[in-house]
Amino acid sequence: MLSSITPLGERGRGNRWGVTVAWFVAGATLGGIVLGALLGVIGLAVAALVPAGGRLLVVLAVAAAAAVVDVAGRPGLLPSWRRQVDERWMDGFRPWVYGFGWGAQLGTGVLTIVNSAATYLLLALAVLVGSPAAAVALVATFGAVRGLTLLAAHGLSSPAALHSFHQRMASRRRLAVLAVVTADAGVALVAAVALST
Repeated sequence: MLSSITPLGERGRGNRWGVTVAWFVAGATLGGIVLGALLGVIGLAVAALVPAGGRLLVVLAVAAAAAVVDVAGRPGLLPSWRRQVDERWMDGFRPWVYGFGWGAQLGTGVLTIVNSAATYLLLALAVLVGSPAAAVALVATFGAVRGLTLLAAHGLSSPAALHSFHQRMASRRRLAVLAVVTADAGVALVAAVALST
């Protein structure tokens, strides 16, 4: 989305970037809320069948597996749609439609290509926490943060600035992978500590 919904691109289409971004963030947040609510309901059934210790063991296993997959840099090992959002929406719909629609898809984390096992770890946590409210909070926060990533494009008003921005993003890929693996490992550590108490 950082190459599609930019100040430069939206201005070229006669749209206001800030308005499209607001719709995108709203869609991403709502996508997270809806998926979080569904996972929370599933989580109630899981909590009724599996005791807390068993759920913590599953969290530990999923977190460890996520860390291994993310360290290996093998997103192809993950179950995933092989699709992105439909770029043609920009030509056929108003900015609020493609902003909101794309945001809703990306806010779930799984309706487009999944590039990190941490996404599945988050969804597992939403089920295993055993609380619909906590599940909604987790996935809605994920969606909102994913939506807010468009703010990184603020100020990109020329093709050269956009090109430079994408080069900087590509150069920071290893740092992003390190952050994701650290988060995976952190969840595994918290689960392990909780199991030992």
